[in-house]
Amino acid sequence: MSFQLPEYHHPDFTQEKFVNAPDVKYEAADMDGVAPDNYHSTSMYPEYFKINGKWVLAEESRMDSSVVLCDDGHLEVVENRNIKKGDKVILGRTEKCEEGIYMHCHGFEEEGGQLEDQFVFRQGRSRETSYARDYDNLFELLRHEREYGNIVWVMGPAFSFDADARAAMQALIDNGYAHGLMAGNALATHDLEGALLHTALGQDIYTQVSQPNGHYNHLDVINKVRRSGSIPQFIKDYDIDNGIIYSCVKNHVPMVLTGSIRDDGPMPEVIASAYEGQGAMRGLVKKSTCVICLATMLHTIATGNMTPSFRVMPDGTIRPVYLYTVDADEFVVNKLLDRGSLCATTVVTNVQDFITIVAKGLKVID
Repeated sequence: MSFQLPEYHHPDFTQEKFVNAPDVKYEAADMDGVAPDNYHSTSMYPEYFKINGKWVLAEESRMDSSVVLCDDGHLEVVENRNIKKGDKVILGRTEKCEEGIYMHCHGFEEEGGQLEDQFVFRQGRSRETSYARDYDNLFELLRHEREYGNIVWVMGPAFSFDADARAAMQALIDNGYAHGLMAGNALATHDLEGALLHTALGQDIYTQVSQPNGHYNHLDVINKVRRSGSIPQFIKDYDIDNGIIYSCVKNHVPMVLTGSIRDDGPMPEVIASAYEGQGAMRGLVKKSTCVICLATMLHTIATGNMTPSFRVMPDGTIRPVYLYTVDADEFVVNKLLDRGSLCATTVVTNVQDFITIVAKGLKVID
């Protein structure tokens, strides 16, 4: 089976609804961080705006943001908190040309494969769902993305508690199947604990046997990393040679680690500010063409909200962005769908088993 990206079909702007549509309206923001009334809020789909008689695509979109018309005619999608006084913010709450705004939901579908509704909710999947085809599709997709795309993994700490899962993810990174990693303080902490002490939260990562005074282990690792001054320096100081974080550092895979109110430490690289962290995450997402979210509900929802369904490539072509969410809890994987993120493929399973199946399917482990 050979993977092929679906072709993007632009709207037919010769149709009457496009020709007769008015130019979109905008209003200058009167203060920083506040959008004008009736601002248009974006989705994950391609959205076009009629400006001076021409339909213009907002090329880098995300959910729940405003659209700013720049002086050069370029459209920039901006979180409302980042709006500056004087920004020309697009207005309008309709999406079928009535106000010069068009949401193009079916650009990657062949004719006849369209749904009636722009948004469809409650498209849940369960433990009884068959995922055999999803795995085969994912293997082909990842082989393609390794060569031609950008794969970002969004990971919860569950991987660090299992020796096989750590080894599988390390093998994927070492073999070029990761171009970015987004996680919290916990994944980095317990993965490095596993690398140094072969435990996670004091339990052996293979036998699951609790070690004497093991509840100190993750705190000791945090302390050592902070004394070293950085994760890369800690890896050098303690001759670390295994694990997810080690492989990211070794292979120069960029990481965004964001903090939470419950964190110990944290690690020096962890971004404490939620909004700075969100900005750093979006920096990785803007480059991504495939995003895989694993056992971390809040990171998954945050990533889903900032991941568009499409990417405009440097040569001007438009391709889909593939978004996967994997969790043992049906509620977690379906949460993204309930928020309108139709572009997500969901898999309900243990993520430790999932990553091992993927690594074996890609033949990076036996």
